[in-house]
Amino acid sequence: MDCALTTRWNAGRHTSGEAMLQEILELGFTRVELGYDLRADLVAGVQRLVRAGVVRVESVHNFCPLPVGASRGSPELFPFTSADPGVRAAAVRHTTTTVRFAASLGARVVVLHAGYVEIAPSTRDLAVLAERGEIGSPAYEKAKLRLQAARDRRAAPHLAWLRQGLEQLLPVLDETGVVLAIEILPWWETVPTEMEMESLMQHFRSPRIRCWYDVGHAWIREHLLQIRGERWLPRLAPYIAGFHLHDVRPPAHDHVMPPRGGAVDFQGLRPFATAAGVLRVLEPSPAEPAEDLRQAQAWLREIWS
Repeated sequence: MDCALTTRWNAGRHTSGEAMLQEILELGFTRVELGYDLRADLVAGVQRLVRAGVVRVESVHNFCPLPVGASRGSPELFPFTSADPGVRAAAVRHTTTTVRFAASLGARVVVLHAGYVEIAPSTRDLAVLAERGEIGSPAYEKAKLRLQAARDRRAAPHLAWLRQGLEQLLPVLDETGVVLAIEILPWWETVPTEMEMESLMQHFRSPRIRCWYDVGHAWIREHLLQIRGERWLPRLAPYIAGFHLHDVRPPAHDHVMPPRGGAVDFQGLRPFATAAGVLRVLEPSPAEPAEDLRQAQAWLREIWS
């Protein structure tokens, strides 16, 4: 039982794709996810090592490679849920580029951040209250209910725009055989929620549109928003193409390597994360030490094998 490692961890430190991947290979990883901050100057080196059979690209994180003119990598450069039709058109166009790039490297999945409901971002306010130990307090409950009510009032058009964008991408997904997997994100403002994800999967009923389950994000949602993970993970399991694996230091400090964070129940994830055909990608922050990545891989192999 092995994991891939995202190049988000080290792409910013390299000017050569070969050197970037060699650092990952030296840690014992032979499979990677290409991150959304992969610059154009790194692509040729990645292509050479993939053609040589030295490394396998399992997944690619939208938008990749970094779109021309973008000053920095971000999975939310062009939200599918934007009220601006020009932004939505750019989302489809640049995602198409990512899908074709992924297919050229033999990657199975493109991971997608769909976007946000356009309301004042407030989930981070809950995290601040949680830092103070105020989860469950009247102030916390009031802030949470206000956030949820605001989102409920505004969500419908954003979901409709997301469905429209996915419909436009289906032909290129069918042509290339690539799966587009929508990621579970940590904040209540994001799209989709667990219920909306299930509804999207049932709406499309396509093997080309799937869910990407980020275990750190899911833990934050459960902790801050009282989303019941034990209910939703089994319901979403038939649609899950892969997992981002990282731990959380409560209340919301994620992208640390297990088992150092200590909050995520990796034992409980075993039957889902080890299911046939499911991808597993370690997603550390760029600041995580190399030795912690090595230990995380070994620890997960031990508890899941």
